Amino acid sequence: MGLSLPHLIVLALVVLVLFGRGRISEMMGDFGKGIKSFKQGMADETTERQVTPPPAQINPPEGSAAPSASETTRNGQP
Repeated sequence: MGLSLPHLIVLALVVLVLFGRGRISEMMGDFGKGIKSFKQGMADETTERQVTPPPAQINPPEGSAAPSASETTRNGQP
């Protein structure tokens, strides 16, 4: 029950009559620009992630009163 070739041709003709050749080409151009912009945004985000170093992890000084993970119990109390 899929679309056969004659159905697709009739559908294409109806779309062409409704929108006209110029409007369809304009929509496809806008669609292409959108895809190009999306790919550029993804590439910018990827390079931005690679350039930005991860934040430095702050370690407490030795001998501090903060318990380590092995010294805490289930409820988080020392």
